[in-house]
Amino acid sequence: MIQTAFNASTWMHLAGRTRNRRCLKIPATPRAFAGIRRGIFLQSPSIHLASATAGHRLQVRVKIAVILNPKAGSVSDLAPILKQIKRLKPALCFITRKPGAAKRFAAEAIRKGCDYIIAAGGDGTLNEVVNGIARHAGKVRLGLLPLGTGNDFARCLDLPTTLAENIDILRAGKTRRIDLVRVKSDRSRYFVNVSAGGFSGLVDEKLTPEIKKAWGPLAYLRSAAAALPELRAYRTSVRFTPRKTSSQDLYTVIIANGRYVAGGLPIAPEADPSDGLLDVILIPQRPAPEIALLTARIMLGKHLGSDSIIFRRVPKISIRSRPGMWFNLDGELVGNEPATFEVIPGALQFVVEKT
Repeated sequence: MIQTAFNASTWMHLAGRTRNRRCLKIPATPRAFAGIRRGIFLQSPSIHLASATAGHRLQVRVKIAVILNPKAGSVSDLAPILKQIKRLKPALCFITRKPGAAKRFAAEAIRKGCDYIIAAGGDGTLNEVVNGIARHAGKVRLGLLPLGTGNDFARCLDLPTTLAENIDILRAGKTRRIDLVRVKSDRSRYFVNVSAGGFSGLVDEKLTPEIKKAWGPLAYLRSAAAALPELRAYRTSVRFTPRKTSSQDLYTVIIANGRYVAGGLPIAPEADPSDGLLDVILIPQRPAPEIALLTARIMLGKHLGSDSIIFRRVPKISIRSRPGMWFNLDGELVGNEPATFEVIPGALQFVVEKT
């Protein structure tokens, strides 16, 4: 595991000072700029700040930390990636070497005063970074440089596919409020995209990066076939509200904030990650031919109107099953304890587009 503070004194070409950059100087009280740190200049996304300065575009400084996964699925050569990251002038750049490192680095970056954290990797790297900043989400910007095989949440946010275009977005720094989902089970965890339990959780577990690369858009079907011998129903108690609980035999539970899984599979095609609601898809026990037809409809994103599923939009849901379901949270497999999923509306300041 390598932790590197790539700043002006240790790696000049990755993180430099901005004293030669030109910016608009706007009169302000000392208190208004008390929190400004060394970094690059970003236009503030807050409209009220712009209007408070008589139409001038307020420029603020941020301290950037980049957390880079060199083993992300689309990374074959680090040199061009590092060259582009240089344009961000990060104060810190961490390189992960094992699972869990991105979460620790994100928390450390906040302790060191960084207020703009960029996850450079795939959905798993983003998930770790989200868990590292979750308790301080209101104080930091979160950016994504999608380098994974699937990049499902990047697809949900309509981020571009080229490295340079994403760097332009990260430099512009325009944010959108995105919901965060908290899962309380044996302990609290967070995710931004999709959690799957039951059979879908088993499929996700078998959906390795190697299968994604080899099978492309058919990777989910390939993994489903591998998991089919383990198909079983779970006697499941689902609580949507304190007064509304149902019990039934389910194959799968999908709890979605984003729309895609498995490299573009539209599992929740109408989900909006900023509406304050979870898109919940329950797949009850059904005959095999019906499940096969449903799988085809899921591949096309045409399943929400199917009689083979139960679809709800709720801010909170609790799941208890026999046997206990294993859930996959954006790539992290979590325990099979009873779990409660709850939206924290607009918790993340996510950098999503150019100004």
